[in-house]
Amino acid sequence: MKPLSSWPQSARDKIVGVFTDIDDTLTTDGTITPDAYQALQDLKAAGLMVIPITGRPVGWSLPFASAWPVNALVAENGAVALLHDASKNQITKIYQQDLATRTHNFEQMQGIAQKVLKEIPGTVLAQDSAGRETDIAFDHSEFHKLTAQKIQQIVQLLQQEGMTATVSSIHINAWFGSHNKWHGAQWILKELTGRDLKQELEQWVYVGDSTNDQIMFEHFTHSVGVANIRRFEKELKHLPEYITTHERGAGFSEVATTLLNSRA
Repeated sequence: MKPLSSWPQSARDKIVGVFTDIDDTLTTDGTITPDAYQALQDLKAAGLMVIPITGRPVGWSLPFASAWPVNALVAENGAVALLHDASKNQITKIYQQDLATRTHNFEQMQGIAQKVLKEIPGTVLAQDSAGRETDIAFDHSEFHKLTAQKIQQIVQLLQQEGMTATVSSIHINAWFGSHNKWHGAQWILKELTGRDLKQELEQWVYVGDSTNDQIMFEHFTHSVGVANIRRFEKELKHLPEYITTHERGAGFSEVATTLLNSRA
């Protein structure tokens, strides 16, 4: 990972939008800090698209989709997106799976969640589970601590049940389906603009902090890890191209400043 300061201005000048993780990327200790929120405002004011994409549930994400200066918010690792119509002060939810599929999967996932809780002592569901529609999540670092060995046990059991499983900085998420953050990013850009993200990767940057961001680091031409990504560095097969000096929200603010300074 190269210092963010080494990102060439010629490359930065082409950027038209930012995809970003939320937990421990935009937020610090679970809250978006004033500098990170200002960074979102500054990016939008400069005409860049800004789209957070998170493993958090859609229920948890609703107030942020309304209050933050973003074009959309993609939740549950790409399964559902929230679109804010400011003129009507209205949020619209759109999904990658149809209702019948979501209903069937939801029932299956609840049984698997109980199996995990029963078979792996010390496991707890994430506290935001009530807001989840298309996945299940277990807490490993937000309010409840699990060892690396326990995390791996949970991931293996979920995969044995035929689920996709990823580990964020705070949760273990699992779902049925082939979608992920990368598919979600392509999907939402197509929904918003009709454009193909794969055809304009030189114009986008992704900012993240953990192992569930590595699929984005793998595909994006320009990617940045906030400094706390060092926690997961040994577990990442695909590292971001650049790394910030600062951690969490301050690191995201650093990315925004670096982008906007090149346009001054």
